[in-house]
Amino acid sequence: MDLNKENMRKIRELIVFTIVILIGLWKYTLIVDFLGFILNIIFPFLLGGAIAFILNVPMSFLESKIFGNDGKDGRPGFKYARPCSLTLTILCVIGVIVLVMFVVIPELGSTFMGLGKTIQDFTPAAMAWVEEIFHNNQGIMALLEDLNMDWDKILDGVAAFFKNGAGSVLDTTMSAAKSIISSVTTFFIAFVFSCYILLQKEKLRVQVQKIFYAYLPGKIVEKILDICSLTYRTFSSFLAGQCVEALILGMMFLVAMWILRLPYALLVGVLIAFTALIPIFGAFIGCVVGAFLILMVDPVKALTFVAMFLVLQQVEGNLIYPKVVGNSVGLPSIWVLAAVSIGGSLMGIVGMLVFIPLVSVVYILFRGDVYKRLEKKGIALENMSGEDQ
Repeated sequence: MDLNKENMRKIRELIVFTIVILIGLWKYTLIVDFLGFILNIIFPFLLGGAIAFILNVPMSFLESKIFGNDGKDGRPGFKYARPCSLTLTILCVIGVIVLVMFVVIPELGSTFMGLGKTIQDFTPAAMAWVEEIFHNNQGIMALLEDLNMDWDKILDGVAAFFKNGAGSVLDTTMSAAKSIISSVTTFFIAFVFSCYILLQKEKLRVQVQKIFYAYLPGKIVEKILDICSLTYRTFSSFLAGQCVEALILGMMFLVAMWILRLPYALLVGVLIAFTALIPIFGAFIGCVVGAFLILMVDPVKALTFVAMFLVLQQVEGNLIYPKVVGNSVGLPSIWVLAAVSIGGSLMGIVGMLVFIPLVSVVYILFRGDVYKRLEKKGIALENMSGEDQ
């Protein structure tokens, strides 16, 4: 082996890398704690970046549709177009949140406030309904006769539970207050940082590109910028598609419940539209709440609601979601379902939200590399049978 300067430099880098790895394995707990400390410091800025990314989708839409892109570098010609678009976006987001709160929370609050009385009225009616259905089954009838609930005693027990727990609640008040103050402070810093990013995004993009070109080769920088651009387009399209899909599903439930004369149609429709922002499985959360509320009114209608939900969920999961969200990110239907399943298994709800656009980016890059290699080998793609998957 020729020990020239280049080879000696590579050997030194390999030795340093090996030493760093060995130290990392030896003191891994200290490194994990240090990384956790750094993460706590930069978390508000990471959160601000996420907020800026989400708000940028509707802000860019409003900016282009209302003010147009006739300025320099594709920016609106109107001087205050960006602040106005950002303000309208924030007001729209606040409006949606307030609408959901005024529709869902008051209805849920009034329902749970009268839950004790509703349960007392519901239990005899439910038992009479069961007796009417299973009056020929002696085993079930004997079980119902032995089932004697003293609701006054049960409600007294619930009240005693909350009374005894009041002391522990008071003990944790200070820690809860500190946690709330810390969360509010973190969100405020993140929100201010996100507004700065959105107002100065062109300038920040140029600064980042200068840093890349200063320290990395030009070809690598171009590849990184292409991947970043693809990632941004994919995540933006996924966010828009997810919102459209949630709106469609909420409208489907609202119309279906109105046709079937089921109670709480508007409440359940809004709730399911809101929870459906969680890919594929989010609507089940709204279903559980809706079924419980309807069950307190009429058990037969509750069963009708569950059957209707299963039908609409099949339509949504197999037809609407893969088409709307899959087309918005350029991902075939089978890979959308696979991404949701894998992401949910690994990271829960966050994994479901992240893995669809992430898998889409990997899929597009891998497909492009496959086509490039086939082209180099002189293999004609049009001679191959089958669809592009």
